[in-house]
Amino acid sequence: MGQFLLVDSCRLDGFEGLRQAVHGSHVDVMQLGRGRLRGTLSHLGIGDFSLSIGSFNVGMRTQRVSSDDKLIVGMLLAAEERVAHWSFDMQLNDVLVIPPLVEHDGVFHGASAYAAMRFDLNEVASLFGGEARLSDPDTWRSRGHFRADLETGAIASRRLVRIMSYLRTHQHRLTPSTADFWKRSIVECMAANVMSSLPPDDAGWLPSARRLIRRVEDYLDEAGTRPVHVSEICAALGVSRRTLHRAFQEVFGLGPVSFLRHKRLCAVHSILHESAPGSTTVAAVAMDQGFYELGRFSQYYFAMFGERPSQTLGISTLQTAGTTSREPSAVG
Repeated sequence: MGQFLLVDSCRLDGFEGLRQAVHGSHVDVMQLGRGRLRGTLSHLGIGDFSLSIGSFNVGMRTQRVSSDDKLIVGMLLAAEERVAHWSFDMQLNDVLVIPPLVEHDGVFHGASAYAAMRFDLNEVASLFGGEARLSDPDTWRSRGHFRADLETGAIASRRLVRIMSYLRTHQHRLTPSTADFWKRSIVECMAANVMSSLPPDDAGWLPSARRLIRRVEDYLDEAGTRPVHVSEICAALGVSRRTLHRAFQEVFGLGPVSFLRHKRLCAVHSILHESAPGSTTVAAVAMDQGFYELGRFSQYYFAMFGERPSQTLGISTLQTAGTTSREPSAVG
């Protein structure tokens, strides 16, 4: 996997800027609404994976030719009027699947905003591992429309925009291991809306909860201190999210997402506690562990440990200084 890369972030002044509405994919665009088009367009890339978020203030017609060999999965973030792709009438936070080598036709009747992921079809087995239907490349070879749940869809949409905003301003702090976590976090926002529209999958045998938990913890131990996303665990162990959730609820009384957050908080605490004076910052350690909203991170941290992360770092500094000052008398 390649390094994280900020591809572009710009303001639009004319419909021509939307020809690169999805990074790496040319789109034919025609303006339908009257007035001068204004908007914004941002692209983020992680290796061959990209995320594009755009907004514009007038009606548009978009067409993509069948020469693109990448899968595009899009989400409607905002719309003042009707939005239709092929024969699908889109509602807020709905997810659209544009398969490789398939022509696309969309109409935005007014001001709108969207997000779109573009990646290789071969990646779905890893990104959606554990979900039998979603990890099958054949699922994505046909154009599709997934209706978002009202509550989870709104949460996913806001989270996606916040991730984009945060990574745009903190790109230089990313490492290859954390870049994979952010990639999975982006995919998770759209996957949540896809999975909420699928029927429950209760087929198959539910493994012993404690046995499954041991496998998860063995995997986390091998991963070391890097952040691990739920989708990575599902792919590696070949289990669905529902199976994983039931196991964690049975053993710990909380879901795997909360468990992983607690584990990452503990990792942050240990790193801050053991860090030498001036060797790191709270923000750097938090981001290394996959926290991008520092305000919310601080709330989680205080609720769990009863102290602010800066206090933990300060305690470690005082302890180090105290040990250093006692060393001469101990030798003497």
